Amino acid sequence: MTDAMTHLNSPAQAVEIRVRGTVQGVGFRPAVWRLAHESRLTGEVRNDAAGVLIKVVGHADTISRFLQRLQAEAPPLSHIETIEIQRLDTPCDFQDFRIAESIDGENRTRVTPDAAMCPACREEVLSRMERRYRYPFTNCTHCGPRLSIVHGVPYDRANTTMAAFSMCEACAAEYGDPADRRFHAQPIACPACGPQAWLERPDGQTLAAEQHGLPSDLPNDLPNDLIDDVDRAAALIQQGEIIAIRGLGGFHLACDATHADAVQRLRARKRRYGKPFALMARDVEMIRRYCTLTDTEQRLLQSPEAPIVLLTANGPERLPEAVAPGLATLGFMLPYTPLHLLIVKQIDRPVVMTSGNRSDEPQIIGNDEARTKLNDIADTMLLHNRGIANRMDDSVIRVVNGQPRLMRRARGYAPSAMPLPPGFENAPDLLAYGGELKSTFCLVKNGAAIVSQHQGDLEDVATFEDYQKNLQLYAELYDHRPSLLATDLHPEYLSTKLAKERAAADPLLLLEIQHHHAHIASCLAENAIPLTTPPVLGIALDGLGFGEDGSLWGGEFMLADYRSYTRIGTFKPLPMIGGAQAIREPWRNTYAHLIAALGWAPFAEHFSDLELYAFLDQKPRPIIDQMLQKGLNVPLASSCGRLFDAVAAAVGLCRERALFEGQGAIELEMAVDDTVLHSEDESLAYPFAISTLSGAGMACLEPAPMWRALLGDIASQTPVAVMAARFHKGLAAIIGAMVQTLALTAGTTHGAPFSTVVLSGGCFQNKILLEDVTRRVEACGLTCLSQSKVPSNDGGLALGQAAIAAARQLPALGGL
Repeated sequence: MTDAMTHLNSPAQAVEIRVRGTVQGVGFRPAVWRLAHESRLTGEVRNDAAGVLIKVVGHADTISRFLQRLQAEAPPLSHIETIEIQRLDTPCDFQDFRIAESIDGENRTRVTPDAAMCPACREEVLSRMERRYRYPFTNCTHCGPRLSIVHGVPYDRANTTMAAFSMCEACAAEYGDPADRRFHAQPIACPACGPQAWLERPDGQTLAAEQHGLPSDLPNDLPNDLIDDVDRAAALIQQGEIIAIRGLGGFHLACDATHADAVQRLRARKRRYGKPFALMARDVEMIRRYCTLTDTEQRLLQSPEAPIVLLTANGPERLPEAVAPGLATLGFMLPYTPLHLLIVKQIDRPVVMTSGNRSDEPQIIGNDEARTKLNDIADTMLLHNRGIANRMDDSVIRVVNGQPRLMRRARGYAPSAMPLPPGFENAPDLLAYGGELKSTFCLVKNGAAIVSQHQGDLEDVATFEDYQKNLQLYAELYDHRPSLLATDLHPEYLSTKLAKERAAADPLLLLEIQHHHAHIASCLAENAIPLTTPPVLGIALDGLGFGEDGSLWGGEFMLADYRSYTRIGTFKPLPMIGGAQAIREPWRNTYAHLIAALGWAPFAEHFSDLELYAFLDQKPRPIIDQMLQKGLNVPLASSCGRLFDAVAAAVGLCRERALFEGQGAIELEMAVDDTVLHSEDESLAYPFAISTLSGAGMACLEPAPMWRALLGDIASQTPVAVMAARFHKGLAAIIGAMVQTLALTAGTTHGAPFSTVVLSGGCFQNKILLEDVTRRVEACGLTCLSQSKVPSNDGGLALGQAAIAAARQLPALGGL
């Protein structure tokens, strides 16, 4: 912009200013209007498909000051990517400064994420003097629904689910007044003209106040019966009922988190038998009763994104075990809509606020669907008639090493675009389909990556249908016509099959990207590492991904850049007994590891007194041993995730059956004794070895020594918390040693010395592992990169696929 401003060299002139980025639906035009009036400039501002277009007439120095203020005083939800300035030779005759009508066309702007209730709206909802006192759908240009209600662009009311509500005279006046914070706030509403909420029983009957202990003569200062029903929902929660609440991007199921029976009933009805529940509290003071909070965690809770934040559960009060079985953390969020605020402000304890669905199904968004699918889960439903166009799960974040790290990227964050790193400016428009689990997809357009909200596991039919619907929606929102497709290498992923169908039908070039290379590229891209950067050492640790050799990988050390990789180290490949069944039944991994490390006869000879021996001896070992001997349904996997499963099962955590993905690894992390982790002598950490993988000639992390030490501790009745700490410390130590080994050989053996180490994959959502490995890598004098803007799990795959696909095409397009 500075270079362009040098052209403003005449006393008075007309200038056209193009602003790109997140500049629609965030109060940008009224901010421009206000600044222009204060600067005494004439002209106009309008939305169009490229962003915001401004024309101003005035003196050069005044326009320059206007541009400086525009950047400094932009609305809080906006994000300016570029400002382009062009002097107009054609005379412009403006009498004042006005806001002009939007213009349709090819869309180059950004759709804004949904934003939590702003302080001004919160104050208004709680103030008896305001006409929106206690109105659950209060919003303004600085907060409220965005992506969740939009059907198309430009982001105008007619393209949202608010088109069904005609503004009353008072709202229309606010909407049309550039000086009002609700100017062109598309979801603007009030009790007189906006959406309404009501309570229903599953049989469709509405509730009267006397049915649940509330007085029938509620205070007459309430605007309408809507408020009565929100109050009644709060009362029912306090009485132990399970309430289905239609919120911003879908339904929640809510109950009193301190009511153990209600929590257990919710688990049974929802069929969610082990996974922790999310919680909502009315304020941070309530959260501090159960968890400690850092300044960073508090800022996240109170931010416009308002995610679920995973917190250490070590406060003075405790919640029932059923809220988060076996875990030492709780996931809390604050009320991010007026509807949630009006419910929880009356309740002096946390409320379970979990997604409104059966376990492993997508969150329900429609009233009729809720009446059908939640009628045997919820005792009562709090419904409303503002349509939800797009499902938005709550985002989940965890602070690790002082850095907020997204574990699920959805409401509040998606679909914010990320500029691709230097060198990708001429990247082709492309679509990356992501993976199978924790799925997202990614569009590349105009040198930026637009990663979708969390979609879920595509193995579920309803989730896969929603994924396909969102692919179409994003194509329309961004006028996106890809010239290239990218997908995972795994031939059985539904996302891969869908990509192949699209490539054949259109036709389009399809690039199949190796899973762990995509993890590493995802980390490089979000850290803005330039395209021309020399290879890094990428460490990708997860459950599994399809390898180039047709086997399953999951503990990989790769020399990699955006275009290619060389696999130079791995975890020892071991059989997954029963294939995918080994993921669901962790003891199978324990058995495979013990057979590989010791063999059954030595294990029986030395450890037959162990409860673990008795447990495994009851399993159908003759059949399993035949499977191993003949290689039947026992695919080899170099998986760090399966190692975590095996160790967790061995020490008695999550042994028989995993109720959700990664349960064993999570429980093992939660079990760690921090004193042992940080204070016990390093020599007591479980030892691993580095060997050479037979037939491959690459470095191999060998867990056999660890198993002998672990079994010795089990025999000595060492506490699980101590064993968990020693395992984590030993694993981090051997990864650090592997880095040192590879640093010594990478240059001579592979011709690619490295100075940067990249950590990615779902296993690095383990706080202990990430922090310890980072510390050890940096102690070697190397730069260590990890992920925060997109998840390190498979939710980040699409970004990595997009970066790799773009990089491989850029030479032909003149990008290098």
